[in-house]
Amino acid sequence: MRDDSARRDRWFPAVVIVVLLTILAAGTANNLARNPQPQLVADGVPIHGAAQSAGERGELMQHAIADLDALTLPSGATLAGRDGPWRFVWPRDASFVAAARCSIGQYDQADRVLRFLDGIKPSSGRWEARYSATGEVIRDGREPQLDGSGWVLWATWFCRAGAKYWELVRESADEIVSELTPDGLPAPSPDYWERPESTVTLGIVAPLLTGLRAAIQIATQQNHGDEAARWRAALDKLSTATDRVFGPDYPRTPAHAVSFLEPGLEPIGIGGGADAIVTVLGPPFAPAREAVSTAIDRTRGVLTQPNGGVTPGEDWRTDGVAWTPQTALFALSAAARGDQATAESLLSWLDHYRTSTGALPEKVNRDLEPAGEAPLGWTSALVVLTGAALHKPLPIPG
Repeated sequence: MRDDSARRDRWFPAVVIVVLLTILAAGTANNLARNPQPQLVADGVPIHGAAQSAGERGELMQHAIADLDALTLPSGATLAGRDGPWRFVWPRDASFVAAARCSIGQYDQADRVLRFLDGIKPSSGRWEARYSATGEVIRDGREPQLDGSGWVLWATWFCRAGAKYWELVRESADEIVSELTPDGLPAPSPDYWERPESTVTLGIVAPLLTGLRAAIQIATQQNHGDEAARWRAALDKLSTATDRVFGPDYPRTPAHAVSFLEPGLEPIGIGGGADAIVTVLGPPFAPAREAVSTAIDRTRGVLTQPNGGVTPGEDWRTDGVAWTPQTALFALSAAARGDQATAESLLSWLDHYRTSTGALPEKVNRDLEPAGEAPLGWTSALVVLTGAALHKPLPIPG
């Protein structure tokens, strides 16, 4: 009787591989069909007199500042973009624009932005997701977003405007305190991903930590001892809970488990998915910590796309599209942590994929083309902050 087992051993693995590759190809095709290639919505406004030679870092900064000028109305309302659904004011984006202005000494322009935010501040409760250029709440089904309290506090402190906008500071910081649950973390809230959330995310926790640090410094400088003590207690509570629940990798949502692969190696959190917002746990938003720096570098590796930029998160759409705000966040983080080579490399990438007018777009698609809205205020502000951080250290709250 002939033994065919050896022959079966030879062809069986090949069949399995073919089947698996077929399934993978079908899954990839289905994913790309569900996530069509984004195109450019608008390519920005030409900046007259600006040299268009890519690679000149000064020209990149010049155009980013000019785009912020184009997006900021005389009232101080700072639009996320010039067109359609971008033509509104997000507290997050506006806060970054104010900080960017202050980082290059444009204090009057920054104060216009902060004054607008002060005029639309909620007397209680969370900041809305976005507002019109005249200050009305945009009712489009998006829930209020708690991270606005943190971003506005940071920008106000960064611009040394705490005394002028003390009520804004007090109300935003107290809102953070009121949101903390017995476990030390806030209740779930939408964050910069702009979607409903059923569990707390790092996209909320990170800016709230930054905001509380900023508020404490403002209160201390203004001799508001009771507020400083109350916010310090909240910061300690939130910081301890963050390390306990999100550490050691600091993913987007709390890790489901922790794995010790080998004795002597650092533990690795399982589950949760990497998120670019981990950058906000380190400089220039928080004092440097080795564990956080390790998490930031690891996250950038996980989120880097084939086109060289990064996607917002590991659980974001797997479409190969890079987003410029998140890429710029890693550039700012690198610059603030003294990693000039990485910061310059990411700025070069952003510089390379500007539109024909020189504006920074929202995305870079799989075909290596600018996509989405241009200019985008958040990206422009982050580029300006990164350039400032490469020139001199930025202040860090706490």
